[in-house]
Amino acid sequence: VQLQASGGGLVQVGGSPRLSCAASGFTAGDYIIGWFRQAPGKEREGVSFIKSSDGSTYYADSVKGRFTISSDNAKTTVFLQMNSLKPEDTAVYYCAAARAYYPGSYYFERPNRMNYWGKGTLVTVSS
Repeated sequence: VQLQASGGGLVQVGGSPRLSCAASGFTAGDYIIGWFRQAPGKEREGVSFIKSSDGSTYYADSVKGRFTISSDNAKTTVFLQMNSLKPEDTAVYYCAAARAYYPGSYYFERPNRMNYWGKGTLVTVSS
């Protein structure tokens, strides 16, 4: 399985970038795919996930109402639309995936349970 994240960069407060995660190599089955982020000096935290089988979505409280996760029809790319960015959203964002043995909410504080990781993409929110 390969995950390729893109779309990060320098964004102003209130900006609306979109991250993409191109996924390949999945075998048949149900997966949780989504995003973690890690700010300087902080632990990695779950941001948002989507379940491949039924499109169920999950959000951290800190981004609920501002971020939207989605996937394309072929389920090969997962998008994270980020709106109303705040300085505290500054972080390296990682795309990750795991077999969906548990609901998406299970993985927010358990990055070690994700099976596959892409390289991070830095999002810097400037004021």
